[in-house]
Amino acid sequence: MTAIEINGLTKQFGDVLAVNDLDLEVEEGEIFGFLGPNGAGKSTTIDILLDFVRPTSGTVRVLGHDAQAEGEAVRRRTGVLPDAYHVYDRLTGRQHLEFVLEMKGADEDPDDLLERVRIADAADRKAGGYSKGMRQRLVLAMALVGDPELLVLDEPSTGLDPNGAREMRDIIREENERGTTVFFSSHVMEQVEAVCDRVAILNQGQLVAVNSIDGLRDATEAGEVLYVSVQDLSDTIVEQIARIEGVGTASIDTDRLRVAVNDGSKFAVLCDIDEVTSVHDFSVVESSLEDLFVRYTNENREVRK
Repeated sequence: MTAIEINGLTKQFGDVLAVNDLDLEVEEGEIFGFLGPNGAGKSTTIDILLDFVRPTSGTVRVLGHDAQAEGEAVRRRTGVLPDAYHVYDRLTGRQHLEFVLEMKGADEDPDDLLERVRIADAADRKAGGYSKGMRQRLVLAMALVGDPELLVLDEPSTGLDPNGAREMRDIIREENERGTTVFFSSHVMEQVEAVCDRVAILNQGQLVAVNSIDGLRDATEAGEVLYVSVQDLSDTIVEQIARIEGVGTASIDTDRLRVAVNDGSKFAVLCDIDEVTSVHDFSVVESSLEDLFVRYTNENREVRK
């Protein structure tokens, strides 16, 4: 069954076209990443999913409900961790949960919810003394009230240290294993790559890619990247290397040459690079989601063929 179904979604704010004819489907049970540069239309799309903003045209269905005609039903079955969240400094973690439980008419144990997000030991501490990561997990616990079928997370790892990001990643996986569909927007590519079944990339309001990460690599022929230490490194040399057969992109990465290899022989590419400038050393890595994101959104300084 489809958890989110978007057809022809367009949203215009005056002269600004925030979302342009977006079609997208998210299946139940997926962890789905929603990516794009700042201003790409991600937050607008999320606001429309939750009926906080009305579309200019198009339709959105969430968990079988029309997101605009049945917005209340959608929100009852959806938990949300917003990007701009707030907690009450004078209330304890448990009091936050008790408030939301009362508002939703739910009968869950607040301590169980706090345990699920790893802050049960701070249940009686005032939230004003929580770290950023603890506050984030408190708001996530509030989003879990009512056992939502869909979790919408907007930048769930922003500002977290590596340990906090790992904990958030583990929590997302655990909630998904409980049967919850997870739809989240993030700029932390490592987080998305580690947990997502599929990702969609939005750019300037338009969908430019939707696939698994391996599928994106296959579609762009950007499976591997060479990092090459060479004798001479300059923009002119990079331009020459970008024209070599089998090279997708070439750029300077600190003091090395970064070369994305398309379908073809890495050895042949290295031999051709050596003809341009002597190769001292090299390493091969698989393209990261960040590499793919840059390629799809075209926000880079790489030289293309």
